[in-house]
Amino acid sequence: MTVNSEKFESHPKDTCAFVNAGICGFTCRIKAWKIDKKTVGLEISESECQQIQDYSELIRQLTLNEVFVPATRNPVYLAAEQSGCHASCPVPVAVLKAAEVAMEMALPRDASIRFEPCKGEEV
Repeated sequence: MTVNSEKFESHPKDTCAFVNAGICGFTCRIKAWKIDKKTVGLEISESECQQIQDYSELIRQLTLNEVFVPATRNPVYLAAEQSGCHASCPVPVAVLKAAEVAMEMALPRDASIRFEPCKGEEV
């Protein structure tokens, strides 16, 4: 299994995110940067997951309009489906979040999913 961990060229105002996908144990790094007013470049690296490696080849840039396309037609999710990503893989949403930050439409804040006991129950 090849890991895409080459050093990529740095761009002004790069947005970088680390994703731990959860129980599968795979991780990756996402780098997004503004190409122009309405476009961001994307690089996904450092993953041993074959689906994410394939995904990284399909999703190299996004436009402002593509960021806001509904999930069923969004190129981020269509590329994830094409590369065989699991439906609950958190990488595609992280790509969208990184793109929003790179376009200066969102602040760089962590997002998470945490499992905890339901009220009155123990896990």
